[in-house]
Formats: sequence, C-alpha cells, structure tokens
Amino acid sequence: MLIFLWAEGHNGVIGQNGQLPWHLPADMHFFKTVTTGNTIVAGARTYKSFGRPLPNRQNIVVTHLPADNFPDTVIVLDSLDAVRVYAAAHSDEKIFVVGGAQLFVGLQDDVDFLYRTVIDANFTGDTWMPVIDYEKFQLIATQPGIRNDKNPYNYHFEQYQRR
Repeated sequence: MLIFLWAEGHNGVIGQNGQLPWHLPADMHFFKTVTTGNTIVAGARTYKSFGRPLPNRQNIVVTHLPADNFPDTVIVLDSLDAVRVYAAAHSDEKIFVVGGAQLFVGLQDDVDFLYRTVIDANFTGDTWMPVIDYEKFQLIATQPGIRNDKNPYNYHFEQYQRR
C-alpha cells in the first residue's frame, strides 16, 4: 500500500533549499516511528537531504541518475511507473512516499493513505505540497502534538484513508 507522509506549514510549505524550514523533533520522531521497518520512496533531492540511507528501512530513490550514485542498499527506480510496479509487487507492505512534490503529484491517484503533520505557522519556502483532493479521503485519526521548548509550534498529526 502506498502512503504519503509529510509535514507542512499552515501555508502549505514543505521545503526550503532542500531542507525542512522548521525544527520539530516530535515530527521527526513520528516519521522515524512509522517508517522504521517499512519502505520509503523519495526523489533524489529528498534522499540527498537525509545525508545517507535511513536505517532499518528499505530506501528507494526515484531518479534518472545512475544507480552507482547511491549505496548498494538503495533501490533506484527511474519512473513513477516503476514505483507503481514495485508497489503492486509488494502490496502487503507499507510503502511511504516522503517527497518531493513531484512524487506527490505523480502518485496522487495511487495513494491509499495520507499521514500529514500540520504545523500551525507560516514558513518561507520554495516547495509546497501539491493540492490534495481530500474529498477522496476520509479522516480516520487526528492527534494534537505537544508544544514545548523543543517543539516550538502548535501542530497536529492527521491520517486519512482513501474512500
């Protein structure tokens, strides 16, 4: 099953210069908790922002770059269709699409679940989350985040399932 996983500011910003434009450790913990033991799919720029393959996850990069640009443990796919084929062959697994925006746009009709962190602040950025037709999804869970010294924004987690 394909799952989109992302965090966005109130204004829809998801990135700035290849990085997150905020520091929210609770969201990073959520990301690690739900993706560990599963598969993540990222575009080359998103993968590069990790700095390395994320441990205890199958890392897939969608790119036209040669596979030898990546560690042997990373699966390199060259198209959205290749992601669809991989997902169909692994339909019993959780496959988290974690960015960038082009993957979210291209796989929108294929995604089964949405895991969104909404941060109640506006951020400056150069990448925005593409418009999602939430009429095609049902909100199945929401959980407020805890604001504290380490997590300086109000935020909450949402999970949606395709209708």
